[in-house]
Order: sequence, then structure tokens, then C-alpha cells
Amino acid sequence: MPHEPQPQPADELDAEAVRTWSSLALAALGRAREDIDAINVYPVADADTGTNLYLTAESADRALTETFDSAARAAAAPTSLPEAVRAWAHGALVGARGNSGTILAQLLRGVADVLGAEPEGRRTGPGGLLAHALTRAAEEAYAAVAHPVEGTMLTVAGAAARAGEAASEAAGTAADVARAAYDAARAALAETPGQLAALGRAGVVDAGGCGLVAVLGALWQALSGQEPAAEPVPGRTAVPAAPAAQPDDPCEQHEDGPAYEVIYLLEASEAAVAELRARLDGLGDSLVVVGGDGLWNVHVHVDDPGAAVEAGVVAGRPYRIRITHFGDERRRGRGERAQRAVVALVPGEGLAGLCAEAGATTVLVRPGEVPATAELLDAVRRAHAREVVLLPGGTELRAAAATAAEQARAEGVRVAVIPTRSAVQGLAALAVHDPDGSFDEDVVAMTAAAGATRYGELAVAERQSFTSAGICQAGDVLGLIDGDVAVIGADLTETAEAVLDRMLGSGGELVTLVLGPEVPDAVAERLQAHVQSGHLAVDTVTYRGGRYSAPLLIGVE
Repeated sequence: MPHEPQPQPADELDAEAVRTWSSLALAALGRAREDIDAINVYPVADADTGTNLYLTAESADRALTETFDSAARAAAAPTSLPEAVRAWAHGALVGARGNSGTILAQLLRGVADVLGAEPEGRRTGPGGLLAHALTRAAEEAYAAVAHPVEGTMLTVAGAAARAGEAASEAAGTAADVARAAYDAARAALAETPGQLAALGRAGVVDAGGCGLVAVLGALWQALSGQEPAAEPVPGRTAVPAAPAAQPDDPCEQHEDGPAYEVIYLLEASEAAVAELRARLDGLGDSLVVVGGDGLWNVHVHVDDPGAAVEAGVVAGRPYRIRITHFGDERRRGRGERAQRAVVALVPGEGLAGLCAEAGATTVLVRPGEVPATAELLDAVRRAHAREVVLLPGGTELRAAAATAAEQARAEGVRVAVIPTRSAVQGLAALAVHDPDGSFDEDVVAMTAAAGATRYGELAVAERQSFTSAGICQAGDVLGLIDGDVAVIGADLTETAEAVLDRMLGSGGELVTLVLGPEVPDAVAERLQAHVQSGHLAVDTVTYRGGRYSAPLLIGVE
């Protein structure tokens, strides 16, 4: 059940006040969501800022609610203020969406860093404490953005913090501080079109700043019990268009900027993240890295999504990877649906980048895991097309794909699930995808390409077991063909050669090799030479599967 906001004393800042703030902020963003989407022109005119802020706030509110519910079920002591703000900020971090949602997550982390501190480390009085929290939030948000730009939600956050500090110095209550911050944020938002050329040309205020004003209005309402007056979103009636960058505006994102948005959670040390920032800053723009204490949310716009993901692999353990093509997002921003899109489930970060470059919306699958139906449905929605071809990439993934397809059909999307049993079959299907042809012909061609691709995989046995090729011992290299163990060996390269000989025994024109993260390039070179020596007319292509991929995948077309 949703939390029913409770009125708070004007100078009381406790866990219940945070819970009320969260509920009111989520409701406010829900009401303003479409209006904020409509004025979204910076850094990318993709009409999703309101949605991203709402989804980030929703994740934060869900984590906060779970903390309260857990304490209630355990009949434990009431949730404390530090517990509440830390859970709220953590929920925002793990669920942050887009540039604006990532910055909102860092703002909430800044609030949590102050309100979650031990009592002896706090300022005296709730008003001073809240003012300090707003200041820390703005400072941390600015620090998280590689190249801060004024006229954005950062500017709005800074103005709110300064006004909160002034109210605190005048001995204001927490509610007074919140009101001062809210009023200053509204004033700062109104000035953003004069600070950022993209906003001025479109005749709109900053979309992220508009969302932050809604969040600060919810803070004032939570502490005062007074509801902010309903106001139209400034510039809502304007028709935003993707602006062309001016020579004096080098930070502006436009249609010839980076083609992809890459977001992932990352487990890594602060030292590794510092190196990651430098590496990603050289790959693209709109870089925002938020978090701390070993968990980070990374957001960047790049032309090479695979390189952005690989940078995360070097730094630590990336997961929940989302790669979005801006062409699709801009279409959605104009209210248009693509005619057709491909959604591919892929077992490897390198493969995810490869498929994304080919135009597919990807869902990363880690070994032994099956993505939730909701995650697959979200991918279909992100593809934003009237027709979607879904590539499961594994027999064990078909049920989840089929369920997601059924739910998408109920939403009016025409979906076809191609029964790919391996990632290499998905690559073969993607290679013949024709978005301009008829849906039925495209599905038939992709299905035929996948079906004409025999697939092999090399894995390492974890324990002794019986297989179709005999008894294997722990540590043996298993060579699988079309899902069955065909070869048992001691060496990966020699076993791969034996698998290739069997697969090519019935003919073939193209061999695809997908190398796992620990397999050296020398293995690929030796396998290519082996194919060439015995099958002169067969071509070989090699890809890096990246983290989570099998040691070696083989496809023969």
C-alpha cells in the first residue's frame, strides 16, 4: 500500500518526515512527468527527463518503504533518521535512470551524508541540519558531473542550497529552510533559458531543474503541511526540437553528438573509479559518476558503447547495464515509434555492445540467471517500435521471452520471438535483419539465418559427471555442439579445434568465434589458422564476448 503522507511539526526532521517527503516527491513527479518530458531539450532532446526522474524517485521510495516495512515485521525499534535517508539514497542510486535521475541520486546521497551522520557530527537544530544537507547535496552533485554546465538542475540545486543556508542563519525552522530553498529553486529555474542556449532557442526551462523544483516543493510540504500552489510547467506549450550546437557552446549535446547512452552499476574502489572517470571522459560526454562506499552508478554518452562497458570491467564489476541508441530516443521524443526494432538477450558485455552497435536494444544475461519478465518488457518498451523481433539467445530464456512478448502484445506491440538457442544464432539473425522489409519476411529470414547456424560452446566441467561423450572430471574442457557434449579434452584450444572439425564436417561458409574475457588473442589466431588450413573457402570472424560470456562460443553458417 502507498504511504499516506503525514503532516509534520515545522521544526521536526525525523524518519517519518523523510518518508513523507519521499511520498510527496514521487507524487509530484508523477503529476509533472509528461510536462517535464515535453520540455526536455538538454543534454539530449529525447523527451524522457520526467520519466527518468520519476523512475529514480520510485526506486528510492520503494527502498525506503521496504526499510520501514522490515522494521515493522520484525517488531524492531522504529526506523531511525539515518536508516531512512541511507535507504532512500541507496534506492535512488541503484534505480537511477538517465542523466537527470543519476544527478538526483547524488543529490539524495548528499542529503543522506548529512542527515545520516551521527548526532555529535551534526549542526545544532533541524533548520541548520537541513541547510547543511542541501549544501552537501549540491556540492556532491557538481562533483559527480565531469563538466558541469550552468542553466541545468545543478544551478537550481546550488541556488536552493544558498537560500537554505541564509534562512538557517536567520534562525529559521526546518520548514523555513525548505520554503527558502523551494522559492530560490523556482527563481533559478526561471533564469535557466538565459543561461543555456539550447533552452533559450526552444523557449523552455531546464527539464531536470523543473523536476528538482517539484522535489523541493515536496520537502516544504512535508515539513509545513502546506501544499505548493499548482503551476504550469514553464515552456510546456513550446514544441522542443533538437537544437543545433553553436561554436561557442561546446558542451551542448545535439544530433551529431554521441549515438549511445550507457548506464551501469559498478562495484569498484574509489581509486579505480577515478581512473574510470578519466577513461570515460575521453570516450564521450555527459559523464556522471555517482555513489561511493564501493557502489557507483555510471552514466555516459558515447559512440562506442562496448568501450564504455569495457572501461567498467577494468575498474571493477559492472552490472545492470543499459545501452540506449539516441536515434530511438529522439524518435520517441517526437512522439514517433520506429516501425521495427530488435531486442536481444546476450550473455556477455562485449556482445551487448556489439548488438547495440547493430541497432538492437540489449538485455545482458549473466551465467545461471534468467532476466525477469519485467526487465524484458522494459526492453521492448525502450525499443519504442510498432513491431519487435525478440532474440532470446538460449533455450532456458525462451519462456521469459515468450511471457514478455505476450504482455507487449497486450500493449499493442507486434512481437515475434525467434527461437535462437545461442548468442551466435542471434548474431546470424541480426546480420540479415531488414527493418525496411515486411515484418513476416524479416522474421522468416532471421529465423532461417538462426536455424542455419550450428552452434558450439566450450566450457569447463565443475565436477565429475556423465555426458553424451563419456565421463568428464572436474576441470576438463567440454566441447558442446548444438547443446550436447561432443568432445572432452584437457586443453581449450585443442578441444576447440576438434569441435570445429566436427562442425565443419557437414560444410560451412562462415565461422564466428566469440572469445571469453580470459581467453588470449593467440587462441583465436590459432583457430583461424586451423580453419584456413583445412577449409580454404571458409571465412572466420572473431569477437570479444566480454565479461560474463562463455570461454568460447562458435557459430558455423
